[in-house]
Amino acid sequence: MKRQNYLKWDDYFMGVADLSSKRSKDDTSQVGACIVNERNHIVGIGYNGFPIGCSDDELPWEREGEFLDTKYAYVVHAEANAILNSSTDLLDSRIYVTLFPCNECAKLIIQSGIKEVVYLEDKYPDLDMTKASKKLFDMAKIQYRPLKNYKVKINHEETK
Repeated sequence: MKRQNYLKWDDYFMGVADLSSKRSKDDTSQVGACIVNERNHIVGIGYNGFPIGCSDDELPWEREGEFLDTKYAYVVHAEANAILNSSTDLLDSRIYVTLFPCNECAKLIIQSGIKEVVYLEDKYPDLDMTKASKKLFDMAKIQYRPLKNYKVKINHEETK
């Protein structure tokens, strides 16, 4: 008899995104992304961190202060890394991301041809960048939806 309680595709791919987030060295925000094509093949994975060759010991991880003294001037987001790490056309693919994309990532998602965004958390719905993301997605007819009842949640404490 076939097992009934196997992982659904959404939980599986969000699990990959969640696990990828554990590679992030950011102490406050670990974000992961997983891009999947129409055949449910993983075609890109990423997490938030500094660009290749830029020392995470020399750049700041702070969230507050002058712009150049914060991580925001330097960090590459998980969505951007997943797109850049892909080696194939992303037309009509889906991206699973642990945090709702910012407006800059929304533009990259749209330009890359991704058709759907599945996210785990929308921590900042009232920020202008999130409102801009949703406006862009709506205009470009990109579907976005929260993954409800996610069953795989990776324990962050185990990886610290």
